[in-house]
Amino acid sequence: MRTVRGITALVVGALLGVGLVGVPAQAAAVTNPRTRANTLTAMEGEAFAHAKYLAYGAEAARTGHDDIADLFRSTGDTELNEHFTEEAALIDFVGSDVADLRTSINGEWHEATVVYPGFARQARRDRCPRAARLFDELAADEARHATQFRLALYALTHPGSGVRVPTGEAVPPVPIVAGTPVCSGATQANLEATMRGEAFAYARYTLYARHARDGGRLRLAQLWENTAGQELGEHFSEAATLAGLVRTDADNLRDAIDGEVYEAGTMYPAFSRQAASVGEDAAADLFAEIAHDEAGHASAFLLALVDLQVGGGGDRAARGA
Repeated sequence: MRTVRGITALVVGALLGVGLVGVPAQAAAVTNPRTRANTLTAMEGEAFAHAKYLAYGAEAARTGHDDIADLFRSTGDTELNEHFTEEAALIDFVGSDVADLRTSINGEWHEATVVYPGFARQARRDRCPRAARLFDELAADEARHATQFRLALYALTHPGSGVRVPTGEAVPPVPIVAGTPVCSGATQANLEATMRGEAFAYARYTLYARHARDGGRLRLAQLWENTAGQELGEHFSEAATLAGLVRTDADNLRDAIDGEVYEAGTMYPAFSRQAASVGEDAAADLFAEIAHDEAGHASAFLLALVDLQVGGGGDRAARGA
């Protein structure tokens, strides 16, 4: 386990720009394959952090630590609405509505026919029936999503057909229950992969919905919003409960610190240097900027943890966020 001194050293190093390249700049389309791959890796991390911090915030609110809850929620908002969104712009992640629907169909159908059926079979081999049932349910849900997206695509590409874009259905969110993992081995790893995939789908569809809404396609925007809501509020949440994602507030803060320190001190500086080495200056600058942000998040979480352990409840960290 990292010591507080070690964490602080990494945070301060990141804040001072050790190993970083450049200053924030306007994002531009990235063409270098490795830089694009690094950007997608970063986006996956930001999407997962957003979903995880919402879960941690809900647990902190449940235990009466409202300041810590606010800190988690505000940090999660930054991860999605700033970091993920800015990284998406680097690689032209959002295309036309038609292109985005085709991407959505391919992803949902792959999950429905390959990923989740395979996970369900593995869960039965691992004698984890709760996970097997969940993966079966997710496969059915994703197949339905693919069907709705296909209908929406037909409506857009055949405007005289009379077919309307479906809007989907708003699914009530499911609370995440704090606890330990109910499965082990490959199934536990598959539950963790499920959380990451569903968190990324939520973030992806959120951007697609914004684009559709900006273009006046309100029914399509609602379809993506409702689908995103189920991916995060039901699929991610149910997988998180089985995987034992949420623990005590102190444990959740320690996990958040570890993640932010890694991003601030290792991942984003490396991504920034790689981008600069191939002339992708906008990406290098953005990665450097986000590294500084993550260092600040780590510092805020560390302060909240100290306050929690001495009985302060995270007040100072929340005020400084």
